[in-house]
Amino acid sequence: MTKDTSTTAFSFELLPPLRGKKIQQVFGTIDMLKEFNPRYINITTHHSENVYKEDDKGNISKQNIRKRPGTVAIAAAIQNRYGIRAVPHIICTGFTKEETEYALIDLDFLGVRDLLLLRGDANKLDVAQRNFNSHAHATDLQLQVNEYNSGILQDGTKIDAPEIPFTYGMACYPEIHEEAPNMDAEIRYAKLKVDQGASYLVTQMFFDNQKYFDFVDNCRAEGITVPIIPGIKPIHLINQLTILPKIFRSSIPTDLEKAIRACKTDEDAKTIGVEWAVQQCRELKAANVEGIHFYAFMAADSIYRIAKEVY
Repeated sequence: MTKDTSTTAFSFELLPPLRGKKIQQVFGTIDMLKEFNPRYINITTHHSENVYKEDDKGNISKQNIRKRPGTVAIAAAIQNRYGIRAVPHIICTGFTKEETEYALIDLDFLGVRDLLLLRGDANKLDVAQRNFNSHAHATDLQLQVNEYNSGILQDGTKIDAPEIPFTYGMACYPEIHEEAPNMDAEIRYAKLKVDQGASYLVTQMFFDNQKYFDFVDNCRAEGITVPIIPGIKPIHLINQLTILPKIFRSSIPTDLEKAIRACKTDEDAKTIGVEWAVQQCRELKAANVEGIHFYAFMAADSIYRIAKEVY
């Protein structure tokens, strides 16, 4: 018997298993969280990276590997196994426009027609990958999806338009993307994404609800009417106090920082992280947000504890 989450939808994000690992860990996370009736499950995607390996004779060679392959296959497996809507990430960085097109074709064949379009992290790309025939921005990527929906391939070839077009959401940043000069620019980018077809926006993780509420108010003032889904990640390690702000530009409120710094162990930090996220989610639900999206990497147990309290 699943719980009723019709008022505020529950959703979460998964990473594909590392190359060579089995999918059971992914299924285990879904089995744990499915009682909260997830509206959808995101599956991240990852570009290839060049790594240098030394053989037993001391020769060093460069190899290009994708550490977490399988996004398309996992999306199809989730829908087939659980009947839950799967939303794979489609990213610009590290993928050519042609590779994106092949992914769209495969997803269309498999009946996976909901996407999250993102630029992706370019920090680990080498020079050759930076010169790929790739989209520079997520707003360029969405135009390719729009053209595919209209029955036009990258080379201009006309095909039968998909019987069921792709729909997609995109990212937004309540604390400003690292490359945006100010909040006004951030709002303009968000509006462009919506004007070009995004049916919803999902935020980068944040720990201060007021930043989310202020961002939504600014978006509404500029005529952005689509759902803006808050993204929540519970802190579960002490060192995330420095890692999360550095990587995701997510500021840590003073009260939360003090509480985590007082922890003696990561288990203590995990408890604080759950308690903080519970309060965040209760406040968000009280504000009648359409859904709450959880970033589950290494935090599935915490998300389960939060959802037990909130849903």
